[in-house]
Amino acid sequence: MTRTLAVRLDSLGDVLVTGSAVRALAASSDHLALLCGPRGRSAAELLPGVDDVHCWRAPWIDPEPDPVHREDVEDLVARIAAGAYDRAVVFTSFHQSALPTALLLRMAGVSWVGAISEDYPGSLLDLRHRCEDDQPEPERALGLARACGAELPDGDDGRLAVRAEVLDGPVPARPYVLLHPGTSVPARAWPAERFRETCRLLAAAGHRVVVTGAPDETDLTAYVAGDHGIDRGAGTSLAELARTLAGADAVVVGNTGPAHLAAAVGAPVVSLFAPTVPAARWAPYGVPSVLLGDQHAPCRGSRATTCPVSGHPCLASVTPEDVVAAVLALVDDARGADRDTITLRRIS
Repeated sequence: MTRTLAVRLDSLGDVLVTGSAVRALAASSDHLALLCGPRGRSAAELLPGVDDVHCWRAPWIDPEPDPVHREDVEDLVARIAAGAYDRAVVFTSFHQSALPTALLLRMAGVSWVGAISEDYPGSLLDLRHRCEDDQPEPERALGLARACGAELPDGDDGRLAVRAEVLDGPVPARPYVLLHPGTSVPARAWPAERFRETCRLLAAAGHRVVVTGAPDETDLTAYVAGDHGIDRGAGTSLAELARTLAGADAVVVGNTGPAHLAAAVGAPVVSLFAPTVPAARWAPYGVPSVLLGDQHAPCRGSRATTCPVSGHPCLASVTPEDVVAAVLALVDDARGADRDTITLRRIS
């Protein structure tokens, strides 16, 4: 009986883009648990193939880490040891190190550990995988899973996905276009007033517009919806957001977790993408999409959380008219396709 622990310790979107790799590991395991951070837990609970979720805030990964406390580390080591895992696979982004995690896994008695690592791992890794960094994050993660001997099951196309049952439930009356104005960091945010004007223009063009957001973004979603959109910002769980995204003809969103959730339910995406991280790695994966934003702006590759350039030029160059044109192009393209196969794709 093979018990596998997959590890992805950062945020919601990071967990979602690891989904195909997790499914590959699950296909070669009798039991698969996912160790994630608190920012990624709600996404971990939506992933197909996950039998159990452990949560821990890693001080070398979380952007707002707590101080290191020995008892917290010892508690995690004890929990992992209790799981009696045969192998662990540590997934990271290109700028993160897997080695602190690998050390704790060794302390917990995990006998086989694989990860991507440019640094010398000593005895911490059994598999030190190395790869090209300029590839989509889902493919990077799946490459690691394959290096660990795992393959996707027959019929799995490798795209992002959520559990089938997540998509069972009410959604707004269709058709509609969805605007998600919130972002996880300010440097990736398109101005709220432009989202509001986009909502007005889409409504004027005859589209129903649904505006979504996190529970702490109710003021933002109410402002963007105004008198022209349907405000769905209050009290929406991640599963409810997934269903609402799945029903949309197109989704307008920044480079943030819900963009990857939109991809996981097959929704076409207009991506307002600030180039603080590379679009080649982090653009919505496996769905029709339009990328908007100056990808050669001075902030390129900075990983900044607050815009370091006066005027936010990477996204300030994008107008509401640009977004509306992109939405209309995606909607027109989708009219000739089977929407159930595009937006309501399910993987058990």
